[in-house]
Amino acid sequence: MSYIALVTLVVRDYDEAIAFYTHALGFELIEDTDRGDGTRWVVVRPRGTGHGSALLLARAKDDVQRASVGAQAGGRVGFFLHTGDFAADHARMTAAGVRFLEEPRHEPYGSVAVFEDLYGNRWDLLQPK
Repeated sequence: MSYIALVTLVVRDYDEAIAFYTHALGFELIEDTDRGDGTRWVVVRPRGTGHGSALLLARAKDDVQRASVGAQAGGRVGFFLHTGDFAADHARMTAAGVRFLEEPRHEPYGSVAVFEDLYGNRWDLLQPK
């Protein structure tokens, strides 16, 4: 086993999720395939990575899934977005309307700030040392 290819992120709406992840976070849309039953296979990943983990954006289908939108990690940081240029990405994301929950911190392990996606899932923007 080489790597985890996909992680499912339950979303409210395909198009609003695609817009947020591609515009606000700068991800690239890898696939958006209509599955013919009202669902789509939508995959995004950080731009320029070429391989590795990606997100499968899955629209919630029922009340149980709708209740998990924005709470997939129970209020904890559940996703970690590494960057090679923390200051530039933080500034770009802030300008795009991403909501950071704290000012950037410079810890022994790197520069970090917690932000929320459009549904309230918490992420770390992190530049490791």
